[in-house]
Amino acid sequence: MSSSTDNPAEDSYHYYTNSEYDGPRTPKRTPMACQFCRGRKLKCDGNRPSCANCNKRGYPCNYTPVSGSSSK
Repeated sequence: MSSSTDNPAEDSYHYYTNSEYDGPRTPKRTPMACQFCRGRKLKCDGNRPSCANCNKRGYPCNYTPVSGSSSK
């Protein structure tokens, strides 16, 4: 028997090779969150006309553009 099958930690260590694993995965950024997700600080998927959070709860999904310039 192989010694790598006796220890599951070794199997998971050898699961990725250098070409398959390039670093930590970062979630895809949504360019704009809807008003409901913004107010509740939820992760908005940005789907239109209704995101998954609003669709699941039955709320109207509204996207309001946010001005990128600050007035200082």
